[in-house]
Amino acid sequence: MGNLDLLNNDLQVSPVSQNFLREATKWGKSLSIIGFISCGFLAIAAFFAHAIYNWLIAIAAFLAPAICPKLVAICDYSSSVIRDLGITLTAIYLGLAVLLFFPSYYLNRFSIKMRLALNSVSHEDFEDSLKNAKSLLKFCGIFTIIVFTFFVLAFIFGMLGIALQHRTGFEVSG
Repeated sequence: MGNLDLLNNDLQVSPVSQNFLREATKWGKSLSIIGFISCGFLAIAAFFAHAIYNWLIAIAAFLAPAICPKLVAICDYSSSVIRDLGITLTAIYLGLAVLLFFPSYYLNRFSIKMRLALNSVSHEDFEDSLKNAKSLLKFCGIFTIIVFTFFVLAFIFGMLGIALQHRTGFEVSG
């Protein structure tokens, strides 16, 4: 096979490649639907997270005196920190739902446009499909970099904490 200059020649998609792309569109559509459903479940869970958290704190406050007297102070719901944790859980779940929406959206758009391009031999739909695939991969790449950076920073701060703990002789009692 010769060296092709894709910028100066029309790119031809072989029948084998078309079958690969048809298969990819089916999987992409299925995975995007699962992603959208997961987004919905996360959004629903976000609205109930605060209530469930409050319910669990009430149960813990009821059982705390019998289990461990030290838990009574921790389970004091009048504490603003304990009360705000439920709101924080709601925000985290909503954030995760929004975060999951974008890759599902790009994957869904890729699948729809690629199926249209393969059925109608449309260059415009083919390009739109590839644009959505690029957006999906770009989103995943940026997200991976952010998560990796977070892990590196957590490791660095963890090591600094251990070093400071060792240097000062401070120990956490259990």
